[in-house]
Amino acid sequence: MTSTAATPPRGRRTARSVGDDRESAILGTAERLLAQRPFADISIDDLARGAGISRPTFYFYFSGKDAVLLTLLDRVIEEANANAVAGGVLDRLAEDPQTRWRELIHRFHETFGAHRAVVLACAEVRGTNAEVRRLWASVMEHWVQTTEAAIAAERRRGAAPDGLPARALAIALNSMNERVWYATFAGDGPAIAEQDVVDVLLDVWLAAIYRTRHSLTAMVEPG
Repeated sequence: MTSTAATPPRGRRTARSVGDDRESAILGTAERLLAQRPFADISIDDLARGAGISRPTFYFYFSGKDAVLLTLLDRVIEEANANAVAGGVLDRLAEDPQTRWRELIHRFHETFGAHRAVVLACAEVRGTNAEVRRLWASVMEHWVQTTEAAIAAERRRGAAPDGLPARALAIALNSMNERVWYATFAGDGPAIAEQDVVDVLLDVWLAAIYRTRHSLTAMVEPG
């Protein structure tokens, strides 16, 4: 869950400045419309009209609406990664595991919750859009590797017991987070109430990694 190197937004015909007003207007329109209707019901004309530009001008910035969605997803991922590593959360895991893990999960929850329309739209099209699927798979792999490394470090210092392979555990935990957040944001029941999501996920993570329930003494002072 550490930050990756910045990558250019995907699918554009030409590279543009991040501060480009028209590009920002297109992206802002897309995110606003996604909060109101499914991605499939949004047209190029809708995006162009909302951004105050013509349809031909739209194509100067993006090759199509899929490219707009990919750019939005890129930005959400970049924001999530930046928030996750701010303050070196995992680097300070040994100080207070429960607090640090909760902080990390909370930061992801806050970012995805703030952009839930984009997250849900990408989940909707992932089955049919190969580029969205590849991007999300690479993101999940990055978070899995980071979680795996953190679990392994906790085991080396004696705070977490040996058990299942750290990678397998990291895959299960990150996949659980993905599904739980989707259900909560989409109201796709059964779903956990949003105000409870972080605490529920944290409890499962602590139990899986440390084989304990909120036992700070055991985690901070192993042995």
